Amino acid sequence: MAIMNFGGVEENVVTREEFPLEKAREVLKNETIAVIGYGVQGPGQSLNLRDNGFNVIVGQRKESKTWDKAVADGWVPGETLFDIEEACERGTIIQYLLSDAAQIEVWPKVKKHLTAGKTLYFSHGFAITYKERTGIIPPADIDVILIAPKGSGTSLRRMFLQGRGLNSSYAVFQDASGRAKEKVIALGIGVGSGYLFETTFKREVYSDLTGERGTLMGAIQGIFAAQYDVLRANGHTPSEAFNETIEELTQSLMPLIAENGMDWMYANCSTTAQRGALDWWKKFRDATKPVFEELYSEVAKGNEAQRSIDTNSKPNYREGLNKELKDLRDSEMWQAGVVVRKLRPENN
Repeated sequence: MAIMNFGGVEENVVTREEFPLEKAREVLKNETIAVIGYGVQGPGQSLNLRDNGFNVIVGQRKESKTWDKAVADGWVPGETLFDIEEACERGTIIQYLLSDAAQIEVWPKVKKHLTAGKTLYFSHGFAITYKERTGIIPPADIDVILIAPKGSGTSLRRMFLQGRGLNSSYAVFQDASGRAKEKVIALGIGVGSGYLFETTFKREVYSDLTGERGTLMGAIQGIFAAQYDVLRANGHTPSEAFNETIEELTQSLMPLIAENGMDWMYANCSTTAQRGALDWWKKFRDATKPVFEELYSEVAKGNEAQRSIDTNSKPNYREGLNKELKDLRDSEMWQAGVVVRKLRPENN
């Protein structure tokens, strides 16, 4: 484990150089990793583990689209693909990767197979942090750990296939075996993490819920929509408004930020753009900070968790979600995006 300095603050991180794949395989050589769920994180994590040489099986509901997807990805029914309960029985490490709402629903079936010495693995701190609301309380004689890739399962898999790694946080909630830490790090390396940074279940879910509702998804869509609407209201065409709001950011500027940071991106823009950005960024910070403070408070109180549980547990949840996503997709801004993407050189 290395101590890294992040802007003057020291943190514990684990790199693939100091904990190589061979060591991870040795730590987990006697384990059967049962990946429960084949939705968002399940495919990427299970396929990466399989390709990295670990003993992996998948547990999923039969006669579902995700069961068929698992078969298409090479998981063999009766050999490496089982229904959820059988996979839990066979597995020594249970990677519980169902959605938060589904974890609550399926927990009674999973819990009865969590016998002494097993390991329960999460990729989100939700179920444990809000255990009074979810009812997910693990037995005392098992390890409970977390690896949370900082991105979607699709990104995790794509980066793995490119020979890269997606950074992940790790945490130990319960160490019954005395080996929980080496197991969680080995699993983090196995699923394809770039580097691992230490956290707790509580910190992970607080930061994750804030980030998803904030700059990662909610806030960025809100800012996109506000700027696009102002440009359109002032006579700019959909193409011009979309390019100035989204296309230039995602295709040109974000890669520069990812490469060397915001200051480097500024330095590689025109002097007019530099001046305007430096003059205006603090106004946007001051305008949005109260919203982020309210958001974090709602997360910390458990209100956001309860809202998610209540909404996502409704029988017609999927119908409502699809309608909201359709409204987003059908908006003028994102329909303009469909046309702009088709006009990119690589698509012609």
